[in-house]
Amino acid sequence: MNHEPVARVEFTREMKKDYTILVPNMLPIHFEMICEILRQEGYKIELLTTSHSAIVEEGLKYVHNDTCYPALLVIGQMIDALKSGRYDVDHTALLISQTGGGCRASNYLSLLRKALQNAGFPQVPAISINFKSELESNSGFKLSLLALVKASFAMMYGDMLMWIANQCRPYEVQKGQTQALVEKWTRKLTAQFRSPRCLMVRRNYKRILHDFGQIALQKRERVPVGIVGEIYMKYASLGNNALEDFLVSQGAEPVLSGLMDFCLYCTANAANDHRLYGNAGFVRRASSAIARFYLVKRQDQMIRAIQKDGRFLAPSRFDDVEKLADGMIGRGAKMGEGWLLTAEMMELIHSGVKNIVCTQPFGCLPNHIVAKGMIRKIKERYPEANIVAVDYDPGASRINQENRLKLMLANARESYIAPAAQMGLDLSPDANLESGQERRASGDVS
Repeated sequence: MNHEPVARVEFTREMKKDYTILVPNMLPIHFEMICEILRQEGYKIELLTTSHSAIVEEGLKYVHNDTCYPALLVIGQMIDALKSGRYDVDHTALLISQTGGGCRASNYLSLLRKALQNAGFPQVPAISINFKSELESNSGFKLSLLALVKASFAMMYGDMLMWIANQCRPYEVQKGQTQALVEKWTRKLTAQFRSPRCLMVRRNYKRILHDFGQIALQKRERVPVGIVGEIYMKYASLGNNALEDFLVSQGAEPVLSGLMDFCLYCTANAANDHRLYGNAGFVRRASSAIARFYLVKRQDQMIRAIQKDGRFLAPSRFDDVEKLADGMIGRGAKMGEGWLLTAEMMELIHSGVKNIVCTQPFGCLPNHIVAKGMIRKIKERYPEANIVAVDYDPGASRINQENRLKLMLANARESYIAPAAQMGLDLSPDANLESGQERRASGDVS
């Protein structure tokens, strides 16, 4: 076996002109807009949307099966794309995030380069996208301040579309109407990033809420089920076997927090590091504080728009979610999704979502500690909580995963649907609702 170190191929300024950069998919709505922002920076970007079984097979060829499952999927998707014949591999680069934390995700870049060498593509540059000065940079890949500002808008637009769609899809009278509207607005907003129109946030929020408010919904009681976990497994249908679609098919309403909460969690950790350990420098603390202030303002603007519209439930503010960690888990627990994951479970319970699926890559130590390891403590405080942890890896049986979810949903219906019927709610499938706000309020039997 070859144990020689893998040479790094840098993405240079000259490559920017004619190289296509492939981006793995995690959040289709968000990433479509972010890819457009990168195109405006002069890069040729393509988002990988493949989801066939060969991706796992390619990942298993070049990544050990004990390695983080998201890494195996992301690398498998990239190798599969390079082997597809659709790209000139001598003019193709790959983009992957790098956290730098105490998580196997920090090794994605090295794993990818080793996989490229073993698959016969040693010439393909692997670009690290990160926000830490001590991590890797590429002379040909730089993001302007304007691009970062636009990315914050893309995150908020994506969060809103995802949040509102999940309050419509389980109840829609005309199947597929919600998804069609999501795709319509994703295209519209992506196009807006080519001009200053993307900054007309209030107008866009108002129009988005108006359009989704026109969807005819049925007054059919659905069990709200929160989804938490490792960030890729939580959002990517490739990783969690289309968990949201499965829950909807089983009579549930998926509830997911937005990507902005994770970004704010990252900014909060700089202040926590300084308070707990004194090892966060002034520049890092100042930049994180500025970023947090700005992102909180962006999130508040979205929340106020939803509240003012009144037809849908608004998500919780990050500041409120953060406070829920106090007395339950230390803020120094920041490996993986850290204290945020525990706080998210508590926030769901506080908001009336007592049923929670915790998605985890098998063997992910950080998330097993802050998620599965905290379930007993959470249930001691909230006995009504119904939480199931589901592990995902190449050898996991999808049938077994779905059977565990069905058992959780069966228990949930006993404590949610039955009391709702006893309250005299109209559960007929053809009774229309005026809004998601009305629906969840009528079904809140906490």
